[in-house]
Amino acid sequence: MYWCAQNISFRAVLFLSKKTGIMDKVDISPVEQYVIDKVRALRTEKGISQRELANLLDLSNGFIGNAESYKRRAKYNLNHINAFAKLFKCSLKDFLPDEPL
Repeated sequence: MYWCAQNISFRAVLFLSKKTGIMDKVDISPVEQYVIDKVRALRTEKGISQRELANLLDLSNGFIGNAESYKRRAKYNLNHINAFAKLFKCSLKDFLPDEPL
């Protein structure tokens, strides 16, 4: 059963849906998915596992996996993107689309 209320926060809806089993995945924006896909592509191209990437960037072991999962809320922020650019020796722009999505 789906319902909506004006005064309920997204986190509350997420919590309730997890408790009730209504929602299987977390909605992410197209630009978030674009960034995730770019990081994954560069990571796999370089032969780096999720765990190795997390260790290289001093992140928790499961963070990269959580960020790449459609079932988790963890997503990359600008600091992560900056660290990826340093690690992969590329521009921050390489992780963003040329046009707005």
